[in-house]
Amino acid sequence: MAPDDANATASTLGVDLPPPFKPLAQKAPDVAVTHRKDGAILITSNHPPGPGPRSIAHLLAEKAAEHSERPYLRQRLPQHGPWREVTYGQAHAAARSIAQWLLNLGLGPQDAVMVLSGNAINHALLMLGCYSAGVPIAPISPAYSLISTDHSKLKHCFATVGPRVVYAEQGAPFARAFETLRAMNPDIVFVTGDGEGGLKLEALTATRATSDVDAAMDRLSHASVAKYLFTSGSTGLPKGVPQTHGMMAGVISGQEGLRTEAPDGRVAQVLEWMPWSHISAGNISFNGVLWSGSILHLDEGKPIPGQFETTIKNLYEVSPRVFGSAPIAFSMLAEAMERDPVLRKAFFANLEFMGYGGATLSSDLYDRMQALAIAETGRRIPFTTMYGATETQGVTVVHWASERVGLIGLPLPGTTLKLVPNGAKYEVRVKGPTVASGYHGDPQKTADAFDEEGFYKLGDAVRFLDPAAPEAGLVCDGRVTEDFKLDSGTWVSVGALRPDLVAAFSPYVADAVITGQDKPFAGALVWPSPVGLQALAAAPGEASPLEKLAAVIKSRLQAFNAAAGGSSRRVGRVTILTEPPSIDAGEITDKGYVNQRATLDRRRALVDALYANPAGDGVIEA
Repeated sequence: MAPDDANATASTLGVDLPPPFKPLAQKAPDVAVTHRKDGAILITSNHPPGPGPRSIAHLLAEKAAEHSERPYLRQRLPQHGPWREVTYGQAHAAARSIAQWLLNLGLGPQDAVMVLSGNAINHALLMLGCYSAGVPIAPISPAYSLISTDHSKLKHCFATVGPRVVYAEQGAPFARAFETLRAMNPDIVFVTGDGEGGLKLEALTATRATSDVDAAMDRLSHASVAKYLFTSGSTGLPKGVPQTHGMMAGVISGQEGLRTEAPDGRVAQVLEWMPWSHISAGNISFNGVLWSGSILHLDEGKPIPGQFETTIKNLYEVSPRVFGSAPIAFSMLAEAMERDPVLRKAFFANLEFMGYGGATLSSDLYDRMQALAIAETGRRIPFTTMYGATETQGVTVVHWASERVGLIGLPLPGTTLKLVPNGAKYEVRVKGPTVASGYHGDPQKTADAFDEEGFYKLGDAVRFLDPAAPEAGLVCDGRVTEDFKLDSGTWVSVGALRPDLVAAFSPYVADAVITGQDKPFAGALVWPSPVGLQALAAAPGEASPLEKLAAVIKSRLQAFNAAAGGSSRRVGRVTILTEPPSIDAGEITDKGYVNQRATLDRRRALVDALYANPAGDGVIEA
């Protein structure tokens, strides 16, 4: 029964149900499930894949031919100035010129262009130029150049792909990184957007394209490497993963296989801040914008205090049909809209659905966003999420209106999931057109990453929401390697406990790591939310914000434990972290995702203090 029908039926019976969801133009779940004798479970979608492009370069050419004058890329000039705009036709012409310059330099599929800076129109044009020339591009996290103190990850990424051209949007901020790379290879060609420290990008876009570009594009196939993306480095130094045009086309065709309606002709607006050095924004969102012929607004705001205000300013002007981001951005957005009805009206004006990824959205935050949607539109807005990894692109998706968070959905059309018993859980593995063939220049890690049937081992645990109804979807059940046992032998599911604890402390805690392996109880190290600390600072009382926070945590921890049930869900002690997570130590990615294991290793003394008798200084006991 559809949500609207269910609500109508409930109304006649006098049952009070929440407002219906706004319709989501996606097919209903339909999967085939095979239980094998070895205990493994295979899951595939019964929906066939839809159409997809030959390559992203060919897709750009097609869209430029269809609507050359349509705006494609927009980015504000400095100091939140007016939007700089590039049309589809202009982007195509610039990409061809850049491709010609690369070919004139003698670059080919065996070479690479590395990008040190973040999202920008020039970065997009360079990426499209590389695609058109058949030269892989390698965008890396700007933090490796700007925040890192030892450039260890920058040097590792550079050594892995051996680029002949290195690009940064501005030369001055990256001067130290340039020096590091020049010492490794004095023959590198440096290119910058402003011409400082290298050749100005305008020299590339001024190159006259010839039939050489057409010949290069003719050589492209689904097997051609379009770019190298690097993993977050949560289990060591980042690993370079070749991203083929076929992998990226596979996501598009998988999503097309779930569409229920033909495009309605409206030109959608997209506002994107997440970095192109990751698959979510750099592949799935970027290519999706191109496929749909939408307008991509580059948001220079970020979900951190002092920068999220830029996102809010942009949302007054850009009312997206789809808004996707990390959970931390939704937390700050909810708070802003709860204070500002004008922002709320602009955000929901055209919105059809929201998407989150990279971490689980807390149920508390889900409820707040739905309350805002109901207040503005009278309906709830579906939340979707796509699950995957650098090595796989997106492999599952929630493509229906769900009443809960924590689902990872069901396989994209064309993809096969294999669930392998691992203790009390199922480890998820995947095979399909979106999965990489391995790691660049590392045959041993490649061999270790795949099982004997060629399925990539993601390392995550999942379970069916309802084993009797697999179409209800899969639920993330933590990392296989993150879960641990207490000294009683009781398993603690970190993937389930961590978001629930953060939700219990909302909005005063931004994130947490769970402790307790071989200990008598689970504990937690928590990072305070800057917004929460600001609120506590303004609250009555002479105590410091951290002292007020400790009191709030103690009270809420007692309430959390009272409803927790067994020992696997009770948290005995908590420590507030005052030092932010370190990117050099691998504690956090540039998208804000915390690495549980690296944090516990680096902060071992704080973990020990949680379990000292008596407890160490600053430890909050339930």
